[in-house]
Amino acid sequence: MKALAAIDPALPKDRHPRQVWYTSYGSNMHLERLAFYIRGGRPPGTTKDYPGCRDTRMPSRSVPVELTGAMYFATESPVWGGGRAFYDPHASGRVLARAHLVTTEQFFDIAAQEMYREPGVSLDLAEVIASGRSVLGEGRYETLVCAGQHDGLPVLTFTAPWSMDDVAFNPPSAAYVRYLSAYPEVPSVTGREPRAGPGGGGGQKLAG
Repeated sequence: MKALAAIDPALPKDRHPRQVWYTSYGSNMHLERLAFYIRGGRPPGTTKDYPGCRDTRMPSRSVPVELTGAMYFATESPVWGGGRAFYDPHASGRVLARAHLVTTEQFFDIAAQEMYREPGVSLDLAEVIASGRSVLGEGRYETLVCAGQHDGLPVLTFTAPWSMDDVAFNPPSAAYVRYLSAYPEVPSVTGREPRAGPGGGGGQKLAG
């Protein structure tokens, strides 16, 4: 595995950057999957069409990183079946992820597609960069998280507003686990088991 890029946990000073590190801990770690969020289209074996970003250029850089926290599976994925992957930055553990250098506009459009919103609307990143967290809604992937900075730019991802101990665990499908476990080794271009939630079941962390 390539050496992991260091994330400085200090929050960036620039609240309005032109570029950010979109950091995926799920299927978008893979550039071929992320391409559908950027260029649009339907991934093989699925029934979901993605509109893509206004700017269809692929990331100028893509580096492996390690996030502090834990990944767990909950709710139901209409694409993969079984539980979706979520990130809890306050849980103990570590999560292998991949940071893609994209424009701020591209991050807005990728986030919108994950939130089942139409791309094309700008988000205010000032709160998440200043405090490390910004809740844009109650749905899954509607909470932005800033894990710090790399090369002076914010490391951003999104997750659910709840913690991993507040939701029932739903095991991921075998196909999803295989895809996530194939941690991408693409070059740079250019812990713990939680207690059961209210609905029963526990969480699960997958670190590459």
